[in-house]
Amino acid sequence: MRSRYSAFVHGQADYLLATWHPSTRPATLELEPGVKWLGLEVRRHRRLDETRAEVEFVARSRLAGRGQRLHETSRFVQEDGRWYYVDGDLSP
Repeated sequence: MRSRYSAFVHGQADYLLATWHPSTRPATLELEPGVKWLGLEVRRHRRLDETRAEVEFVARSRLAGRGQRLHETSRFVQEDGRWYYVDGDLSP
């Protein structure tokens, strides 16, 4: 989770796609220009079984002077020793 947040901060779309599970990964990823990421708070993480986990987080950013907040519970799956983002549910 933290490495994916860092990839957003540094505009590394290739890394984000590489760590996205092929079953849900988009063909391309356009990152919004001008976003300034302000911080990541991991609120909860839990392992569901040997190959599945969830992470609840809040990421804060600013775009054109307006603060934004992304609150999501993300699902990850482990394959061949690597963790991949599958999808997530947004919270208000």
